[in-house]
Amino acid sequence: MNMVFILVEPATPENVGATARAMKTMGFHELRLVNPCDHLSGPARWLAHASNDILEQAQVFATFGEAVSDIDFLIGTSAKQRLVKEDYLSTRELAGLLRDKGDTVKRPAIVFGREDSGLRNEELRRCDLVSTVPLQTTYPSLNLAQAVMLYAYELSTLNLPATPELRERNENGFRSLKEKTASVLLELNFREDSAIYPRILERLNLLGEGDIHLLHSICNKYFEKNHPE
Repeated sequence: MNMVFILVEPATPENVGATARAMKTMGFHELRLVNPCDHLSGPARWLAHASNDILEQAQVFATFGEAVSDIDFLIGTSAKQRLVKEDYLSTRELAGLLRDKGDTVKRPAIVFGREDSGLRNEELRRCDLVSTVPLQTTYPSLNLAQAVMLYAYELSTLNLPATPELRERNENGFRSLKEKTASVLLELNFREDSAIYPRILERLNLLGEGDIHLLHSICNKYFEKNHPE
């Protein structure tokens, strides 16, 4: 696994710099930015301190969709629970969940929204699951850089090594299972706008490696029976 950190439309260079510093401190190196402010400005570099290499190597994308196109497990973050998802995980639960995924997930990412409004509902729907930071009080809330630091700290327990660029499709991985399950549901006449369709796909996100492989076998048997060559 190689965890990717994504900032969507960050408006404050200092937050981007502090994000780079938090990432490098916790052993992460891949930063992606969607339509950002000047992330190479003086204030950003000053806050990054000894992490300017992360700023300089950050990939910049024009849209959210482009930034996550090769991600096979996407974790959204939100300051509060919304109706977009039913399952919200705390920062403390993420490392264990990702560890249980084993080799079924090669390129996970965690995405942070705008300083003033966070991620939009359509962006959260694109995420496999959504996480929140459990707080004792609702105000004052964490700023962007503080939130990144907390997530980087919790995820650093995975001891994720840097890996080469991974663009190939993982046929036995989590993303492939999600696509197969969606196809089965549609063939069984569960429409995308039904209540059960998104709920089943959402519950898949909590499965561990063994269950993912098991469901791959079930889906493959279904397609062999119903779509023989």
